[in-house]
Amino acid sequence: MRITDIREATASISSNIQNAYVNFSQMTVSVIAVESDVMRHGRPVIGYGFCSNGRYAQGGILRERLIPRLTAAGEGALLSDDGGNFDPRKIRDTMLANEKPGGHGDRAVAAGALDMAVWDLVAKIEERPLWRLLSERYNGGGHDERVMVYPGGGYYYPGKGLDRLQDEMRGYRDEGYKVVKMKIGAVPLAEDLGRIEAVAGLVGGNDVAVDANGRFDLETALAYGEAMAPFGLFWFEEPGDPLDFELNAELATRYSGALATGENLFSLQDARNLIRHGGMRPDRDWIQIDPALSYGLTEYLDIIQMIEGLGWSRRCLIPHGGHQLALALAAGLQLGGSESYPGVFQPFGGFADDTVIVDGWAEPGEHMGIGMEAKSAMFAEIQRLVG
Repeated sequence: MRITDIREATASISSNIQNAYVNFSQMTVSVIAVESDVMRHGRPVIGYGFCSNGRYAQGGILRERLIPRLTAAGEGALLSDDGGNFDPRKIRDTMLANEKPGGHGDRAVAAGALDMAVWDLVAKIEERPLWRLLSERYNGGGHDERVMVYPGGGYYYPGKGLDRLQDEMRGYRDEGYKVVKMKIGAVPLAEDLGRIEAVAGLVGGNDVAVDANGRFDLETALAYGEAMAPFGLFWFEEPGDPLDFELNAELATRYSGALATGENLFSLQDARNLIRHGGMRPDRDWIQIDPALSYGLTEYLDIIQMIEGLGWSRRCLIPHGGHQLALALAAGLQLGGSESYPGVFQPFGGFADDTVIVDGWAEPGEHMGIGMEAKSAMFAEIQRLVG
């Protein structure tokens, strides 16, 4: 058993949306195919992966460092001890060999995309949905039949007023979502409060999460927290720079509502520092590490073990990314839920075409591997790019 080819390409997910920090007019993702010599139905088994939105494609790192290390690995070096499948942890260690510790940024994104393809491959060889494989291997068979999901939306568009914002959120409700998320921080506080009030008036404040995308200094974060408190929001996400743990900790002492952060932390070490120093409260706050940005599912398994060792529940984890991998993790490992991107970052955002969402809950489905083949527009683009 061996990997016969690894192909990568860059895909565009550009659009005219923006959050408080960046616009997405030039946004790209890396797409990867890992082909094996294992045959099913007369065809080689291939795993597919991609990185999450927001960090751009990582073709250089993949082509120049990570992929060559895997193709140069000795026979059997990437296999499980019994030789019956590929071993994601051995593959992760091989592709990251000779890399210095620290600096978890673009390298972690490249590894996350490649790791996703590896896990898709492994689950397909086992002829199992990935979420079932994770349940059996790492969760004693426990799993969730349904996963809480929410749409990432409410972006700023040119000329988008309150009516269009409400129409967007009304559309998510019509699709079966309950909790909805919207962006804040790109306009003055008074204007953002009007936007929040418009959405809260439609769905109820308890079902509105807001996301500042790391825009605020402490003074502004506190001002927003005080002004938003009467809404009883679902959460206040990434108020300050993701590595400013002191800001987050100070806000947590003065904002009684739930905080959420972590999508721009890319390693086990970063996640541990957030828990240790960021003032996060295990009775109400949420950790949003994205496996497709932070070295992959293999690293995410270590993050789960870490947070539980520090007294947190894995139910406090809701992966960022809005993709099928996050849904599989949430179901098989019994996390707190999963983000979804039904309206943005297409064709990569969102779940399989046949996923039904009812009152904010989604079933993971029985598609083999991650199930990318069941998201037709996305898989057509993957096939065009990496075959």
